[in-house]
Amino acid sequence: MNNQNKNRENKSKKIFILYSLIVLGFLLFLGAMLITTLKPRDLPSLYTKESSKAIRGSIISADGFHIASTVKLYKAVVNTHYIDPKKRELFIELFSIYSGIDAKEIKEKIQKKKGVVVLSYNIPQKQAQYLKQLAYELRRLDVFVERKNPISGKTTLHGLSIIESGESREYPYDKLLTPIIGYPHKIEDDGYTYVKGVKGIERKFENELQAKQDELRQGPRDVNGYIILNKNSFTKPEIEGLDVKLNIPIALQLRVEKMLDRMKVELEAKEIMTAVMDTKNGHIIAMASSNRYLPKSIQKSDYPSLNSSMIEYSFEPGSVIKTITFALLLDKELVNPYDLINGHNGRYKIGRKVITDEHKFDWLSAENVIVHSSNIGIAQLAQKLSGVQFNQGLLDFGFSSKSTPDLIYEKVGSVPHIMQLENEIYKATCSYGYGMRANLMQLIKAYSVFNNNGRMVTPKIVECFIDNYGKEIMIPQEEQKQVIKSSTAHRIKKILIKTVDEGTGVKAQTDGLEVGGKTGTAHIVESKEYVNEYNTAFLGFVNDKQNRYTIGVIVVRPKKSQFAAQTAVPVFKNIIDILVEESYLKPDIVK
Repeated sequence: MNNQNKNRENKSKKIFILYSLIVLGFLLFLGAMLITTLKPRDLPSLYTKESSKAIRGSIISADGFHIASTVKLYKAVVNTHYIDPKKRELFIELFSIYSGIDAKEIKEKIQKKKGVVVLSYNIPQKQAQYLKQLAYELRRLDVFVERKNPISGKTTLHGLSIIESGESREYPYDKLLTPIIGYPHKIEDDGYTYVKGVKGIERKFENELQAKQDELRQGPRDVNGYIILNKNSFTKPEIEGLDVKLNIPIALQLRVEKMLDRMKVELEAKEIMTAVMDTKNGHIIAMASSNRYLPKSIQKSDYPSLNSSMIEYSFEPGSVIKTITFALLLDKELVNPYDLINGHNGRYKIGRKVITDEHKFDWLSAENVIVHSSNIGIAQLAQKLSGVQFNQGLLDFGFSSKSTPDLIYEKVGSVPHIMQLENEIYKATCSYGYGMRANLMQLIKAYSVFNNNGRMVTPKIVECFIDNYGKEIMIPQEEQKQVIKSSTAHRIKKILIKTVDEGTGVKAQTDGLEVGGKTGTAHIVESKEYVNEYNTAFLGFVNDKQNRYTIGVIVVRPKKSQFAAQTAVPVFKNIIDILVEESYLKPDIVK
């Protein structure tokens, strides 16, 4: 009986122990599952995202050529630890073929450094696309192998990465249209290199040119980590900067620039600048300086050429202002073109100021004061203007105001104050372009009045903007201001034609075309004193039956001659010849 009881007790203990072990095991299993559930795990994400930087807009010529454009740059990065040693040579060979980089150079980089190696920092966009495809194929061919981190225990795989590193501004036509288009500088932002305009059109239209929105794509990924585009994916398109289209065609600009280069040497000048404007609408079809630079490779010697001299070089314009003075007198009916003016045989004293003429005259008509550029004649005629009339007249012609909305950092110059112009000496010297300052574009804007029935047009370098879809965004034209009566402008125009036919501008004559203009020569001021150097100018127009162009030429410090007739006028004539050869003008020649 006792043995039976003991057997039962032993059996019960065994059953209890067995059930206890089962319960304990179950509890351990539940605990393990709970820990596994709650513990953070490094599971590969089922989703991924990709981004792409939008780029800066281009500057485009009137005939559709990209003068300045932006290209993306990429860097190629590989982690050598993940390259299968048996397939290293295959990787080197394929990367060399796709990138164009010598295989020996790639091999040296991989051998020199272990781990993350940058194979190239400056991969062009087209090659980058090929290399991205190569990266996919290399994974498919198992050129890269998984590695386990001994510390974390994680298994990872890193292949070839093609990463956007920045952008580069390209100028395929080198010095063309500099300094008008300007230049940019580089800005680093979170490892990415941007460009930003510093001068010229690059700076003036920075807001329009700069990229608006980067591309973003996100959605489910495939086994290689590439995004799958389907209904569950999301895409935000890139919005690039606007393109800026100019009114200036490349063919014409190139020819004008080459001519200025030649004439700078011939005239031994410091600089020659010019601009050609369509008088009907203000479109600048050529704007050039002999002093240009490479925007991507600016040297210290280029520093004086970085400014757009057409608006940033302000100077005393000299005798080209005589036409403006005479127009004010004629418009206010203070002079008749046929009035006789005493030339005082080339020497005339006003107060303590002695005024001289290069050519001596006894008497000459009022209009011939302009034709033969008499300082003495215009100084006497100007006394008929009050200080208010003279000052306001110069302001009405656009002096001391910005000439164009399309460039930046313009030096607007100055005109004498009303009280100064009440003084007979100030009035005399200002009448022939001293005691005031102007730039080339202001002079072109002022002279457009005489070729446009008394209305002044605003010079326009930029025609429109172009968005990402090719749509042109037009820029509103500024209203043409009536500066003088149409009859006055017509009379001045005839006088300027006479100046070319028989006066100081005879070297600009061109058969079959209507050509008019006025010469100007002025001493240069340095340290508030006049030095024995000069700027020469010729401002005028050339017309055929269909087209009307206003043209300005400034020659800075020519050594060959101090006279505009020998320097600026020949440059003006060369421009007319180019316009004819490029079919912008058609001479009406009777055979």
